[in-house]
Amino acid sequence: MGKNLRGKNFLKLIDFTSEDIRYLLELSKDFKSMKRAGVPHKYLEGKNIVLLFEKTSTRTRCSFEVAGNDLGMGVTYLDPAGSQMGHKESIPDTARVLGRMYDGIEYRGFSQETVEELGKYAGVPVWNGLTDEWHPTQMLADMLTIEEHFGYLKGLKFVYMGDARNNVANSLMIVCAKMGVNFVACAPEELFPEENLVSMAKEIAAENHCTVTLTSDPKEGTKDADVLYTDIWVSMGEPAEIWEQRIALLKDYQINKEAMENANQEAIFLHCLPSFHDLKTKVGKEIYEKFGLEEMEVSDEVFESRQSLVFDQAENRMHTIKAIMYATLC
Repeated sequence: MGKNLRGKNFLKLIDFTSEDIRYLLELSKDFKSMKRAGVPHKYLEGKNIVLLFEKTSTRTRCSFEVAGNDLGMGVTYLDPAGSQMGHKESIPDTARVLGRMYDGIEYRGFSQETVEELGKYAGVPVWNGLTDEWHPTQMLADMLTIEEHFGYLKGLKFVYMGDARNNVANSLMIVCAKMGVNFVACAPEELFPEENLVSMAKEIAAENHCTVTLTSDPKEGTKDADVLYTDIWVSMGEPAEIWEQRIALLKDYQINKEAMENANQEAIFLHCLPSFHDLKTKVGKEIYEKFGLEEMEVSDEVFESRQSLVFDQAENRMHTIKAIMYATLC
């Protein structure tokens, strides 16, 4: 099993070994079983955590709040208006104040530097709920969902379609390399991940007997895939003007029926959500009015298909976050 993770920050998966990640996945399974069976597990009763959100999120906030409550902890949520962090108070000062009051700190926002600084000064575990560079809590949920379906991870072919430079794609490349999953980034060359990160991922993959591949050919990329994964084409915080440029670049990289049929027969579809697969959102309607697209990164047919495990994936955020908090606080 993994090492003792007590007191360790959870900022990016590069900092964790394959054995550490395996330990967290097994712990997640245990917590999921207890949750499903209605078995109380208030192992962290008497502890308190604070959630610092500069970027809003349904899944991340609810996962941390429910996980914290299930473990018996008090949970405080601070939105951008609820804290002076970075405005009237420096990041180090905020970290040291909160570290005296709370047993753990979650941060979801923009700069990786901010969460690293919180981790440096807080004196208690800090967990990265998302930054512009990394999304490590999502990765555990993704790996758990895949393993629940196939029964294993090593040797599977995992394909990410879309903007392969974003936080989700970067994190997926690393976690796949660490867990022995063959990773393919399928994107226009302009949206390939940074070369130094690819080199690092390839070195990690070689140690775990798997591969990291980049391709701009959707047919080649999706061929015989076990997992097809995508994300929205414009991330939160990016200017709206980018939509036209991204649509032009990514219109051929939609995960649709054709892509799924090119994959393995039992392939699954994953998405970290939210998704623009129909016109039932404000943004979706705006995109349709401007560009005439009824669906974007994934077709509604695929999103609603039996191969889509996106809601299992969303639920698994809660179980894996519970494991992270327990492992670093207990």
